[in-house]
Amino acid sequence: MFKKILIANRGEIALRIIRTCKEMGIQTVAVYSTADAESLHVRFADEAVCIGPAPSSESYLKVSNIIAAAEITNADAIHPGYGFLSENSKFSKICEEHDIKFIGASAEMIEKMGDKATAKATMKAAKVPTVPGSDGIIKDFKECEKLAEKTGYPVMLKATAGGGGKGMRAVWKKEDLKKAWDSARQESAAAFGNDGMYMEKLIEEPRHIEIQIVGDSRGKACHLSERDCSVQRRHQKLTEETPSPFMTDKLRKKMGDAAVKASEFIKYEGAGTVEFLVDKHRNFYFMEMNTRIQVEHPITEQVIDFDLIREQILVAAGVPISGKNYTPKLHSIECRINAEDPYNNFRPSPGRITNMHAPGGHGIRLDTHVYSGYIIPPNYDSMIAKLITTAQTREEAINKMKRALDEFVIEGIKTTIPFHRQLMDHPDYVSGNYTTAFMDDFEMEPQKED
Repeated sequence: MFKKILIANRGEIALRIIRTCKEMGIQTVAVYSTADAESLHVRFADEAVCIGPAPSSESYLKVSNIIAAAEITNADAIHPGYGFLSENSKFSKICEEHDIKFIGASAEMIEKMGDKATAKATMKAAKVPTVPGSDGIIKDFKECEKLAEKTGYPVMLKATAGGGGKGMRAVWKKEDLKKAWDSARQESAAAFGNDGMYMEKLIEEPRHIEIQIVGDSRGKACHLSERDCSVQRRHQKLTEETPSPFMTDKLRKKMGDAAVKASEFIKYEGAGTVEFLVDKHRNFYFMEMNTRIQVEHPITEQVIDFDLIREQILVAAGVPISGKNYTPKLHSIECRINAEDPYNNFRPSPGRITNMHAPGGHGIRLDTHVYSGYIIPPNYDSMIAKLITTAQTREEAINKMKRALDEFVIEGIKTTIPFHRQLMDHPDYVSGNYTTAFMDDFEMEPQKED
């Protein structure tokens, strides 16, 4: 087992990893930028190393600084969390070259699954259902036109190096294809330095359902059931739940089997998710694979009583998995609390938290790194907390979330707490009748005067 793990991340996920390491008797090293000197992950780690100024390009993305921090503290493993360098194949390779265990996928695996066109071809070979469309990167616009006709409108153009909704365009008719092609390529080139595009059939009324998997070094994999991530804004998830209200026992078995088959086909090692689009007829199609821990992993932990970070560490240390597939016995919902103003088009709201009161009680979990007096820097992702409720039924979990949101007080900045509170009363959400287009028609009710 590892003696000391450096956490190459910040905020709530860094603190989350530190907690599990401490429970396992493993020493921890936090790294931080100058903007994060007062963050809780710095306070609670056994050691902390400043790795640069506020911009992430000069700190959390600076591989040389992170490796240097690992070497001077004698860390024998690095956990990348999510985001930043968690799916960076070069970082995984450099860790290996420095004899530091990267707690995540190998460089080869990240490259194989990180490029969406390559991942789709791999899944086809594994006999996992994929969305009809191009077999790889589209050569030019002429090929794009032919492919769109063959696939049938509507189609979706996607950047092969994409993420976070960048470089994606839905095209409903032939006349709009050229404009979408040009703008998607320009956006992708600016965001990723790569303008490669591929095309898929646009799945109508889709749900975004992911299967949590874990694979070990012996090529064995298992799944830990599904999470429904369909409530999204600009392809960024806002809330997640498990089990999905759209799921049936038959569909869960088929999707779970497909995810395990995909993982074992590529001999995947570590925790990851196989992401699917599911249409209104419950046909499912492989979308992508995330070769890291997910933001929304706590809801899976809650419904099956399982520490996914601990499992990641064990697998990285060479411990075999049980091979058991899981079915949730409880219901869990996660609301991502962002420092954003939902009454002003979700504009970011960094600044000082002047007052904070955290909700509590049975079935409430709060993962956060912030506190009263903490200054939220403008340099990073706006998520500041994850509020999770768990109960016997979905209805009880929703009612528990309403109560918890009512108790949750954060003053000094704007947050998405009011949005989530209104979401929990929305008839389509309450009935489980929502798709990835849910937010297209969602409007905040007027703010009540104090």
